[in-house]
Amino acid sequence: MGKGYQELEVWKKGYRLANLIYIHTKNFPSKETYGLVSQMRRSSVSIAANIAEGYGRGHIGEYIQFLSIAIGSSNELEVYILLSHDLGYLSDKDFNDLQQTHAEVSKMLHSLRLSLEEKRQSKP
Repeated sequence: MGKGYQELEVWKKGYRLANLIYIHTKNFPSKETYGLVSQMRRSSVSIAANIAEGYGRGHIGEYIQFLSIAIGSSNELEVYILLSHDLGYLSDKDFNDLQQTHAEVSKMLHSLRLSLEEKRQSKP
């Protein structure tokens, strides 16, 4: 039997993004532990968690709602990534890696939501 949401490429990339965020925030200043680090980790985990939760719901409408929440968390995370770089907490290389992975996840989330919205509208 399949693993369900764990087989989705968007979930795999979202989960990978959360792992990267944990790795890259490990060396942030301790003064950011309960600020920026906490916010970045929370929003990154929220992306993968909402994909999983939405997938497990019984209705397309609910899935779309959870994908919308994941997109909101993704947008929030993007701000934190930008700020972390501007504050000098992320090197250019780490910033570029995170930005690239984030952009892929964001594009996939939007595509999946659009696909599900089209599917829902095509039902009689």
